[in-house]
Amino acid sequence: AQGIRLGGEVTAEALTFALYDGLRLATLLICVGAANALANPSRLLKSLPGALYEMGVAVVIALTFAPSLIADVQRLRAARRLRGRPDRGIRGLLHVGLPVLEGALERSVALAAAMDARGYGRTAQVPPGVRRTTAALTLGGLLGVCAGTYGLLTAEGAAYGLPVLLAGLAAALAGLKLGGRRSLRTRYRPDRWDVRAWLVVASGVAVAALLALAAVRDP
Repeated sequence: AQGIRLGGEVTAEALTFALYDGLRLATLLICVGAANALANPSRLLKSLPGALYEMGVAVVIALTFAPSLIADVQRLRAARRLRGRPDRGIRGLLHVGLPVLEGALERSVALAAAMDARGYGRTAQVPPGVRRTTAALTLGGLLGVCAGTYGLLTAEGAAYGLPVLLAGLAAALAGLKLGGRRSLRTRYRPDRWDVRAWLVVASGVAVAALLALAAVRDP
């Protein structure tokens, strides 16, 4: 084992590099924690554009059902262990997974019936020309956003990147605005723009401005 060394020498550069990596990870955790603290699913669903409302409903329902699925798995595994039956391996997975899927399907059908009785899924009559224009604007806008972002990230596309990005954003927003005509929604309690919302927006703008300034001053 002569000549084999685990870990290596402890240097100031290695410690600084480890500190920077830890700060990056801490920043990511802080961002995720702040998003979880600020993002209420029901408020996010109310804030979505009308064109994305149905997809938002599906995402919120899936996130709501996820904890119940985990609880069902734990309950069934505990019941099998009390009966002396295996809860691991392929056989245990099949015996636990099938009842969980059956319960999830029953809850989904019951929720779908309740939502249908309350008028979810209703759409307004929109002319075919408006639907085609909406699809063209949304798809073209998203392609423009991708092309503009790629142009901003490359040195050769810096000249056309920002105009293409802005044009793509405008087209995508116009498509979402037209697509919202299909969704019939009413706002019983609209969210108010208070001091907390201003602070959140100001923090995001400040971080974006500092990042842009740092990239310009010291690339």
